[in-house]
Amino acid sequence: MNILLLGSGGREHAFAWKMTQSPLCDTLFVAPGNAGTATIATNLDFSATDFEAIKAVVIKENIEMVVVGPEDPLVKGVYDFFLNDADLKHIPVIGPSKLGAQLEGSKEFAKEFMMKHQVPTAAYDSFTAETVEKGCEFLATLQPPYVLKADGLAAGKGVLIIQDLAEAQTELRNMLVGQKFGAASSKVVIEEFLDGIELSCFVLTDGKSYKILPTAKDYKRIGEGDTGLNTGGMGAVSPVPYVDAVLMEKIETRIVQPTIAGLQKDGIPYKGFVFIGLINVNNEPIVIEYNVRMGDPETEVVVPRLKSDIVELFLAVANEKLDEFNLEVDERSATTVMIVSGGYPEDFEKGKVISGLENVENSIVFHAGTKLDKGAVVTNGGRVMAITSYGNNFQEALQQSYDNVSKIQFEKMNYRKDIGFDLVSIEKPSSKTVTTGLFLF
Repeated sequence: MNILLLGSGGREHAFAWKMTQSPLCDTLFVAPGNAGTATIATNLDFSATDFEAIKAVVIKENIEMVVVGPEDPLVKGVYDFFLNDADLKHIPVIGPSKLGAQLEGSKEFAKEFMMKHQVPTAAYDSFTAETVEKGCEFLATLQPPYVLKADGLAAGKGVLIIQDLAEAQTELRNMLVGQKFGAASSKVVIEEFLDGIELSCFVLTDGKSYKILPTAKDYKRIGEGDTGLNTGGMGAVSPVPYVDAVLMEKIETRIVQPTIAGLQKDGIPYKGFVFIGLINVNNEPIVIEYNVRMGDPETEVVVPRLKSDIVELFLAVANEKLDEFNLEVDERSATTVMIVSGGYPEDFEKGKVISGLENVENSIVFHAGTKLDKGAVVTNGGRVMAITSYGNNFQEALQQSYDNVSKIQFEKMNYRKDIGFDLVSIEKPSSKTVTTGLFLF
């Protein structure tokens, strides 16, 4: 079958890498793709949110399935676009409806959903420019640090955690009145801060049944020891070593099951991924945020651990037969280290020639911000590529990734040298507590 994959990052290259291994995949198109997907699929030069261009290529190339990587086309309603078009409605789209995508597109919608279906989450309230002073009063009733979240999509930058009350009140006014994050912060959710250990749970659902994919933990800060500015993700580890059977059972019964049941009860069409950002507080899992697609760079460690045919898996989702699918997972650990442009996540230069890729051994290179320029692979974004490796444990896998990172060069290249630093001494959830509460997926 001919398949169209939407997106251009490391997540999409990982999907493409896995999908092209399936005998069911005849031709894979990626829009817009990157230098990595260009080597295994056909890149198409249009945006993942250009629905008319998507329709044209689906018809021209006899596309039989569309897999949506990033959140933006989902929030903008690509699923509904297909469903409401006579020429497209028979083609399955792997991704939720526009209403379902509001679990990520609106923090307030997600919070209301969790409260309605008794999914454990932090206490919260939401405010607009008209109620900004009430928001300032609400902040005064909380203990620091103070968590402010722009309601809409803000490219991973719409969450602030502030220690000082006066500063938090000022930033709330900046977000609501000063439009610090544009339309995304026309409404702001103020949330209780939680202390605990973070992890991510990935679920695939056909709207009725579900499969839980391998857990993962990513690292958002640019600097070693989780310091500095937040990024889209500097690396990831799967599985999360401290997640035991007891914690996983709590996650499934208290969070996954009521989430999927809630989608059904509310009549929300949902055939795709639910990415659940969790924090483990005293051995109790609590939801920080939902996302409606796979994470990046988590996909680069989760997908390589799937032994099952991913196209068969997507067909089971499309045909609502996921309960009949036997999901097989590689028992080995997988880790990824993200190589980024110098200056990222602030200003950075593009067009830097990348060398040494041919020297990589026993690791998988997933391209993210890259493109081909006169035959050369050059940088084309802040997060450039992810180096993924397997190991009997995450330390072994990380050593392999770092060995290969050292073989790659481009001007002002940067990467974190301590991925997994906080997992070495953790044996079970109660053995260590890390202050967190920030999920920017």
